[in-house]
Amino acid sequence: MRRLRPLLLLPLLALLPGCEAVVLSPAGDIAAQQRDLLVWSVVLMLIIIVPVVALIIFFAIQYRASNDEARYEPDWDHSTHLELVIWAAPLLIIICLGAITWSGTHLLDPYRPLDRIAKGQSVSAEVEPLHVNVVALDWKWLFIYPEYGIATVNELAAPVDRPIRFHITSSGVMNSFYIPALAGQIYAMPGMETKLHAVINRPGEYVGFSANYSGDGFSNMRFAFHGLDDAGFDQWVQTVRTSAGNLNREHYLELEKPSEKVPVIHYGAVEAGLFDAVINMCVEPGKMCMGEMMQIDRDGGLGLTAVNTTMPLLYDKNARRGGAVFGSGESYVLAICTPTEAEAAAVDADRRRQEQSLQMAQTTPLHRLTGAGLSLGRATPDATMSSFALTQLTSAPSGADVASASQS
Repeated sequence: MRRLRPLLLLPLLALLPGCEAVVLSPAGDIAAQQRDLLVWSVVLMLIIIVPVVALIIFFAIQYRASNDEARYEPDWDHSTHLELVIWAAPLLIIICLGAITWSGTHLLDPYRPLDRIAKGQSVSAEVEPLHVNVVALDWKWLFIYPEYGIATVNELAAPVDRPIRFHITSSGVMNSFYIPALAGQIYAMPGMETKLHAVINRPGEYVGFSANYSGDGFSNMRFAFHGLDDAGFDQWVQTVRTSAGNLNREHYLELEKPSEKVPVIHYGAVEAGLFDAVINMCVEPGKMCMGEMMQIDRDGGLGLTAVNTTMPLLYDKNARRGGAVFGSGESYVLAICTPTEAEAAAVDADRRRQEQSLQMAQTTPLHRLTGAGLSLGRATPDATMSSFALTQLTSAPSGADVASASQS
């Protein structure tokens, strides 16, 4: 009776057809090609695994201790034919896997524009891809449609058989954008833009989520993906457009705050340039963008004047909003020194601070550099700016073990 107990589990197998193996039955051409790549890889590996498992069972039965009829050959140690099979079969499989991997890596490159929307059906030259800007937030997804001037939270829609070009980034930690029915996962990283080209071939309701752990709300970081026909997609766009929501920078900063189980939100209008500001981490008014910093560096930098911009321009949400210790205070270039050197540096800094005060009284006061208002072209600081930067550089508490010691 005990041996028959496993048979009681057989009725449960009847429930398995109700499970949707979306990875093995995708609705998008890219996901289908990735499925084929997975299946061929498994089949090639089974060419080795199945015979090995079968031989293990065969040898266990054939050469068991109770089988007195098995051949006993203790002096046998080599077979050329057996060696040929053992080495040739894995080598051929590795060659086949290498060829499949090489072609799949290039043909299924997520940055590569689509040249077909289905097997045997190429992309028409008149078809313009649907552009979707994706922002991974804590813990929800923001989708911006620049072509239509709309945005949604935790809801994505696309027309069937139309190529989709995703531009993906993150507001904070790294996430992974994944719609199993559409294509493979692509990482979303702050301050960077990744791309994904895909197409959906069957209408339906699909699920997307983050495949990379990103904190407390990770489990609920899911969204609905609607595959619609052209008429259905136009109606969906019109529904979003009629909503009263307006996604500007102020509303985005509120949306960016961590929250869980966020319902679907529609924005009928989106502020121009918002997605670029998210990538460049300068959504806040007056915040220097990464592109601006790169341009300044490309033009030769700001010299000593840039010392005061180091800490205030940290690209961290808490720091740039005054929530961290060094977020809004003065910044220094630090070096380890002895207490005697620290005290001497403090005295010297106080002397130069007094000299600077006299000099500043005779010149136009300079404002702290926090990134706002800096020109994008080449900046050549004058003597007054350099002296001001030196004052900020050398000021430090008296008697500290760590003192400002950079005098370059």
